[in-house]
This record gives sequence, C-alpha cells and structure tokens, in this order.
Amino acid sequence: MSLRFGLIGCGRVAPRHAQSLHQLHDAKLVAVADIKAPRAAHFAEEYRADPYTDYHALLARRDVDAVSICVPSGLHAQVAVDALHAGKHVLVEKPIAITLDDADRMIEVAEATGCTLGVVLQNRYNHPMRQVRDLIDEGKLGRLYLGNACVRWFRPQSYYEDEWHGTWAMDGGALMNQSIHHIDALQWFLGPVRSVYAYTDTLAHRMEAEDVGVAVLRFAGGALATIEGSTLTWPQNLEGSVAIFGERGSVKIGGTALNRIVLWKVEGQLEQEAEILTSQVVDPPSVYGYSHREVLRDFVQAVQEGRPPGTPAPEARKSLALVAAIYESARCGREVMVEA
Repeated sequence: MSLRFGLIGCGRVAPRHAQSLHQLHDAKLVAVADIKAPRAAHFAEEYRADPYTDYHALLARRDVDAVSICVPSGLHAQVAVDALHAGKHVLVEKPIAITLDDADRMIEVAEATGCTLGVVLQNRYNHPMRQVRDLIDEGKLGRLYLGNACVRWFRPQSYYEDEWHGTWAMDGGALMNQSIHHIDALQWFLGPVRSVYAYTDTLAHRMEAEDVGVAVLRFAGGALATIEGSTLTWPQNLEGSVAIFGERGSVKIGGTALNRIVLWKVEGQLEQEAEILTSQVVDPPSVYGYSHREVLRDFVQAVQEGRPPGTPAPEARKSLALVAAIYESARCGREVMVEA
C-alpha cells in the first residue's frame, strides 16, 4: 500500500520532507499547505502537488493518508491534533511541542484515534549514532560515567525577526530549537535524567528566549553530564557534538549534523580508531543532515506494518521534558527534578 502524504508548512525544513517522499517508492506527496499563498503555490508546483492556504482543507481530503507537519514549533500540537482527529497518521518535526501538556495531548489523541504519531529525530538514524548506541547496548563502554552535549552555533539578528523564532509562544531559544537533537542524543545514550541545574541568558540578540544556556545533569544510572547550547558563536556554526565517557571507552560524535565520529577510543578497538576517523564521509551541507529519508521510510513502514515508528512521540517527549526542566531551573535558581 502506497501512503499518500500532505505536507503542512512550506518553510525551511519542508523540502527535506518533500524530497524524501519523492525518493520513496511506497509514498507520494499529493498536497501541501501554507498560510502564504505564493509559497504554497511555488512549493506545490515544484513537487507536483495541490496547494492550500488552509490546512483544514488539506485534512478534509480523503486521499491523504498521512501528513508531515513543518509549521513553527508552537503550532505543532494543534495541527497534529486536528490531523489525528481527521484520521491521518502524523509525522511532526522536532521538537514534538514546546510544552509537556501539548505533547501529552498529542500522545493521548493518537492513542484514542489509533493513528501513528512520529517525531523527526533524524540524527538517531545516522550511522555513527547507531554505532555508539550499539556500543552502549552491548556493554562495550562498561559503566557510563560522563557525557557532554555541545552546540556552538551562530544565528544573525535577522534570523529572529520573522515573528516566531526565539519567541516563547512559538519556538523557545537555543536549547529548545538548535540544541534539541544533541540533547536528545545525550539522554538516548545515557538514559533517564534525574535532575538538572541550569543557567540561561540572552546576551547577543534581541529576542524573548535564550541565546545561550548551560546545564549540569545527574542521570538515574549515576552518570553526570553537561549541556552547552548557544546561537552566539560569531561568525558561524563552530561545533555540534555529543561525547560519552565510560569505564572502557570514550567516544565523540561531531560533524555538521552528528554525522561524523571524531573520537573512538574503545577497549579492544584502539587500533581501529585511525581507520574509523579517516573513513568518515564528507559533512552534509546543512545541520539537517541526510537522514530525513530514513525517518520517512521507517514511518511509512511503521504505518504499513501497524507498529510504532522508530522515533515515536513518547521518545521525543523525553528531550522536551529535559529542556523544560532546564528552563525551570534557570528561572528558579535551583536543582529541578526531571519529569518522567
């Protein structure tokens, strides 16, 4: 069964979804929606789909089986809930939502309607990420001691002047938007977070939310970790990485989109590090990376097979809960327990 898709929101990340759908033999993009009519029309023409300015009209189409949601983060929940109530399977861009209440509402409606709800955490599908996860699952790093997620990126002031980026209602700041993939990776590797202590600030931009945040984490398994996320490292993106240190190994993933191993010192594999590092592929041209197609391929197969997708909504909720706890700690100036 080929799955027919609608795409809601034709902004920056939308081409990743449209291009991926065109590359899958069992999926087809048939309709797109955007509140800006010229953008919807241009996008529809480029990808041979029907344009709409009201996503409710798209959802009313009986030949649309699933939708990709690429609207601003603050709108994810309402659009997803509307789509689920319309009987559509839903794949939503990260973060799943910007409040835990909204995320829980999405999950509850998906369960009630029996529709599939997945979230785009595309870096989990990258080969280096899978390699590290396999190391951990096989116990080859031993007990995990320490972790770090670092996002030293740059955004000009103009980036925050589109009426939604950097606002609390629609986006959040450097942690919720730019750092969410790295935060997700850190907790995916190290397990549930017990508590956080954090600072955030807005130092280099005119915006509501933070352009820099730092946090110290204590994990349920005993490990400690740090998070550093920002959009103020002039003049360009300098680093985006996740590092894990255990009793029998130390590994670090970097690159443009968590796509490249930059440190691999594992007991019994020390002689392989040079080969691993020299065999790394060229970085992708943007932080989106190359794995949207794998996310969509898995999502289509999940719907067809009646199973949860590889990155289901409850998994995406974990990184949202962690960011929410970081924000709460920064506001109240104390250690905050992370909601399970």
